[in-house]
Amino acid sequence: MYYFKPIATPVGELKLVASDRGLVGILWENDDPRRTRFLPQTRHDDLPVFLATEQQLAEYFAGERRCFELPLDFVGTDFQKKVWQALVAIPFGETRSYSQIAREIGHPLAVRAVGAANGRNPLSIIAPCHRVIGANGKLTGFAGGLEIKAFLLALEAPQARLALATTAQPDAS
Repeated sequence: MYYFKPIATPVGELKLVASDRGLVGILWENDDPRRTRFLPQTRHDDLPVFLATEQQLAEYFAGERRCFELPLDFVGTDFQKKVWQALVAIPFGETRSYSQIAREIGHPLAVRAVGAANGRNPLSIIAPCHRVIGANGKLTGFAGGLEIKAFLLALEAPQARLALATTAQPDAS
């Protein structure tokens, strides 16, 4: 059994989906229904994981949160789960290419399979597939659309530079 709750965000309405074990999906308003299949679903607005997710996403969009602390329940193949765990490990404000992810998970020749798994990532933003770009540095496919991908990367970029500048300053003492 899966539960859902729609929430309003700066990138449009998102649909949170959870199991009894944790968050399984953050789906886009116009998401392709074949991309993820969490059925059947019952609406449950007060589920603790939904309240925590909504709060943490609000903090992220306000520039107050750089990582998420939520129980995740990845539903997919073992390979997909490896890719999605690699996404979670990408630091805030940084990007990776599909080939870098393939090497990180120990499958350096599986670049296309990594791209396919990335495209089926059900936990957008939390497992930050928006941080995966083409080897040439260009933005590539994203379930929320390339405009939203660019928005998310821009949201993170100034804060990442600010954090770097703050840590790079010489000690005044």
